[in-house]
Amino acid sequence: MTLDTVRAGKEKHFPGIDLEDEDLAHCQLEKINLAGANLSGADFSCSNLRGARLDGANLLGADLKLADIRASLLGANLMQADLSSADLRGSNLRGANLMGAKLSQAALSGAFLSGANLTGVDLKGVDLRGTDLRGVNLNSANLKGANLSQADLQGANLSETNLEEADLRGANLAGANLVGANLLCAELEGSNVNGANLERACILGTAIARSR
Repeated sequence: MTLDTVRAGKEKHFPGIDLEDEDLAHCQLEKINLAGANLSGADFSCSNLRGARLDGANLLGADLKLADIRASLLGANLMQADLSSADLRGSNLRGANLMGAKLSQAALSGAFLSGANLTGVDLKGVDLRGTDLRGVNLNSANLKGANLSQADLQGANLSETNLEEADLRGANLAGANLVGANLLCAELEGSNVNGANLERACILGTAIARSR
């Protein structure tokens, strides 16, 4: 299999292929199968990966800026990947490792992120409406001004997370760990906080504070 064969996008099955540091920018790779592939450091910026299968792929440090990645990334390694302005709406990112990834201006509404690792990730102002975030690790992440309305955060780790001015209306936070979280002026109307741990959390200006 040659790199040109992959770039052409006509053949679709390349599971386990090694494309480390390769240039695949601006390629039409819709519905391609790269499950388990080594894609570390590869450049997929502005590429079309819609419907692709990237389950278990190694995308460490990959460049995915402005790419359409409405795809399956189950258990993928996306550590330090650049996903700025990428389209990830409805993507399957269950169990994926996104620690250190760049997600500024990324579209994540309706994505499935249950069990994913987003420790310390900057998600400021990101659209996460209706996203499945059950059991996700968002420890020390920055979600200032993020839209989390109707998101499912049941059992999520939000300890020391910045949720200042975040929209959490209708979100499910049952059993979530919010120890030391910053919820200053966050919108929580209609949210479920049953069993959530709010020890040391800053809740000034939130619906929780107003209801006390």
